[in-house]
Amino acid sequence: MKHLNKILFAVLMVMSLSSNAQDENNEWAISFGVNAIDTKTSAGGGNNWADAHFSQPFAVKDNWNILPSVSYLSVSKYVGDNFSFGVQGSVNKISKFVTFNPTAADRDSRGYVVSNPGDLMYYAADGVVKYSFMNMIKSKVIDPSLHVGGGYTFFGDNSYGTVNSGAGLTFWFTENVGLALATTYKKSFGDRETSGTLDSPSHFQHTLGIVFKFGGTDTDGDGIYDKRDACPKVAGLKQFKGCPDTDGDGIIDGSDDCPEVAGLAALNGCPDADGDGIADKDDACPDLFGLAAFKGCPDTDGDGIADLSDKCPKVKGPKENAGCPWPDTDGDSVLDKDDKCPTVKGTVANNGCPEVASEELDNLKIQAKSVYFNSGTTTFKLDLGRTSLDVIAELIKGSPNTKFIVEGHTDSDGSNAYNQKLSDERANVVKQALIQRGVNGDNLEAVGFGETAPVATNATAKGKAENRRTEVKVKK
Repeated sequence: MKHLNKILFAVLMVMSLSSNAQDENNEWAISFGVNAIDTKTSAGGGNNWADAHFSQPFAVKDNWNILPSVSYLSVSKYVGDNFSFGVQGSVNKISKFVTFNPTAADRDSRGYVVSNPGDLMYYAADGVVKYSFMNMIKSKVIDPSLHVGGGYTFFGDNSYGTVNSGAGLTFWFTENVGLALATTYKKSFGDRETSGTLDSPSHFQHTLGIVFKFGGTDTDGDGIYDKRDACPKVAGLKQFKGCPDTDGDGIIDGSDDCPEVAGLAALNGCPDADGDGIADKDDACPDLFGLAAFKGCPDTDGDGIADLSDKCPKVKGPKENAGCPWPDTDGDSVLDKDDKCPTVKGTVANNGCPEVASEELDNLKIQAKSVYFNSGTTTFKLDLGRTSLDVIAELIKGSPNTKFIVEGHTDSDGSNAYNQKLSDERANVVKQALIQRGVNGDNLEAVGFGETAPVATNATAKGKAENRRTEVKVKK
């Protein structure tokens, strides 16, 4: 048992190392079970080398030494590219030792004799390098392998080194638990003694046991190990390398601008309810098909103003009028915004106001020239202007949307400054007189011209009287 203690100690030492196991996720593997020792390969005899060493491999009852208990323990670690390295410790009892003696009384038909050498204890510690073909055959259940290595064997009182090679087959019940079978040829370079007693025999060792893979970490518990999990701290889906897709739209949450609402890949996972190519989160009118220029809102009349802000969404109109066309209330082709007389039909030439008839203008001029002033004053001469003022007032009131200018004039008596002041006063006197007769003062403008615009000579009294006048004209 002292040798068994040594082997178990060696195994425990290996278990404490930081090497690899069966794959890059679960790096470690531990296996334990039963082992069988077959010494026939060292007996000699046979028709040739292969027959001598490898015949009767399954003579279990006749040749195999098996302990009815757990008799091997192995630990291994994955080192990359389908390779793993491990150590194995095993114990057995040799009660069946095969020799070749064709003259012995108890020989079999081929000349082999099986005897008990005295229930010799068997201990072995082996290092193993294994190559798995599981990925090559693309299986998740069947795991064939080849292995090589070396070890040290205690055979009764003898001990010696061996060079090992063999093959194995593991059936994985789950990702982490499997049934492992292996056979190993352990080549010894010692010889048997001529007396027939054993020295350091080569032999086959067969194992059958349970294997467990472990060491992988799955922080988020989504069944995908952290080493392969692109989102190791958030539970996700295998098809997305462990990242979540909360809304199930095929776009992982990390790349999804709307992770809780199913959407379109073209819009980074966001929905587009109205199908206008603008994500609902950016669409000012998410239920109406619209234009990107208006943040997803429509412009039905195409006037460049979104319906949302257009007071006349079905009729084109300028932005200055909130999307509505400018009105022309009086229908004179002059828009109200430009029409000086928006409720009275006029002409374009007169800014939408009606033109004063030429005969009315002539009459207006005649009546205005009939308003004379006393020299140097703002009083009407002999009150002759009062009748003319009545006529003028009626003519102006007949054109309520026409603007008029009341001009004041003087003769040449007095200074220029004095005459300018006097003409201003005379124009305003006429203006006030017309307002008193019912004319809208907003339609009147009073302007004085002094002595600058005479209509007659200032050399005679008659001429001066004609120059002291007012004129009423339509404002252009």
